[in-house]
Order: sequence, then C-alpha cells, then structure tokens
Amino acid sequence: MAHALNAPPALSNSDLDRPEVREARVDLAACFRMAAKLGLHEGICNHFSLVVPGRDDLMLVNPYGHAFSEVTASSLVICDFAGRVVAGQGVPEATAFYIHARLHMKHPRARAAFHTHMPNATALAMLEGPPLVWAGQTALKFYGRTLVDEDYNGLALDEAEGDRIAASLGDADIVFMKNHGVMVVGASVAEAWDDLYYLERAAEAQRLAMSTGRKLKPVAEAVARATAAQMRQGDRESARLHLESVKRILRREQPDFAD
Repeated sequence: MAHALNAPPALSNSDLDRPEVREARVDLAACFRMAAKLGLHEGICNHFSLVVPGRDDLMLVNPYGHAFSEVTASSLVICDFAGRVVAGQGVPEATAFYIHARLHMKHPRARAAFHTHMPNATALAMLEGPPLVWAGQTALKFYGRTLVDEDYNGLALDEAEGDRIAASLGDADIVFMKNHGVMVVGASVAEAWDDLYYLERAAEAQRLAMSTGRKLKPVAEAVARATAAQMRQGDRESARLHLESVKRILRREQPDFAD
C-alpha cells in the first residue's frame, strides 16, 4: 500500500503513552466491542478509524484479521496515510486504508470514520430511491445530514476509489453507499458511535414498518427540520454519555476490551 512519500516523524514511547492517546484507544475499542455485541459487524471485515490525538498525519484502525469482538485498546494499529504501520502489530485491511486514509486527508472534520455493513442500514442502501424516509423520530436525528453514493465500483483497492468515496461525503455526516453499506464520520469517537448506533435503529424501525406492506407516513418537512435542530442542540453531550454507558457495560461484561 505504501508509496513514495516522506515518512512521518517517528513515534516515541512518550507519544504512545500520552493520556489522550490511551483514552482514544479505549474509546475506539469499546465501539468495536459494542458493535459486535449488537450485531453490527461482519466477520473480519468493516473498519473504524480515528485520527491520532495530536497527530493529524496518523490514524488508529483495527488490524486485518481481527473480528470486532477480538479488538482491544492495545491491538489497534497506528498507520500513516501512505499505509505504513508506525505502531502496533499487523496491518490495516486494504480497503480500510484506501477508504479511511483518503477520508481523513480530504475531510479534517472527520476525526472518526466508522464503516459497516450493518444489516438494516445496508438493506436500505440496497433499495432504489432514498434510503431513509423521515417517518420516525429516531430517523429525524439524521435529517439534512445524509448523502447517497449511487456509484458502487467494487472493492476500494486504490487511491482513486478512495478519493471518489471521500468526495461523496461532501458536507454530510452519513453516507449511504448503495449496494455496499454505510459510512459515518464524526468529530469524536463518541459522536461517530452515537450516530452509527441510532442510524441502525432508525433503519431497523423503517424496515419493520415497510414489512407490513402499509404506506409509511412521513413527518411534515417543517417539523422534521425543527426536530432535527432540537436534537442537534444536545447531541454532543448525549453522545459522550452514550459512550460512557457503553464502557460501563463492557467493564462489567468484557473488561479485556481496555487491555
């Protein structure tokens, strides 16, 4: 994956041991574990990444070959945007590198990037037309924040496809990747996790409603817009508390996630 770029400054042990880096590792590992617990994973595929605190040229990402349920804070690898691993054992899966590195490079606001094939949101991404119908309150969290990438081109195994996917994000926080899955980006691990979780819940509710064969009843546009604005007012704090609850649950049930 690597190509001719100047190598980033080496990481010292003091860099790796900074409290904010340790906290980022624990937070990201918690998201992997809870995603597995909730069935949002797919074998050893799919990937979450985070720009390393204090190092905008590096990202934390899961190593290839590890299921989400196996990820620990220390097993996450740090690599640069040319694919070189600078800390940790293993390498990122190829599509993880090409998708996530290009996203982080092109969109500095995307500190965290979560890509899954989680079943309900992916099911909606397989249908013609807009994936979400603004018919449920949970879905309204995403009103005005989503885009659809209509151009599935197979696996992302080069920079050109990574750049195309990055460009599809635009100003959105959530991309429905048609025939593929979803990408969620956020300014923090907590915000990305909160959106990923509620996106799947909104998609699940819509899929269940559609399964009745009855017509969905969308919320009026003005109400949808106003409700979305109400939700955004408390989103950051709600996301932080959500992730804290995830870590409390995991410390009781899977304490090794923080190892």
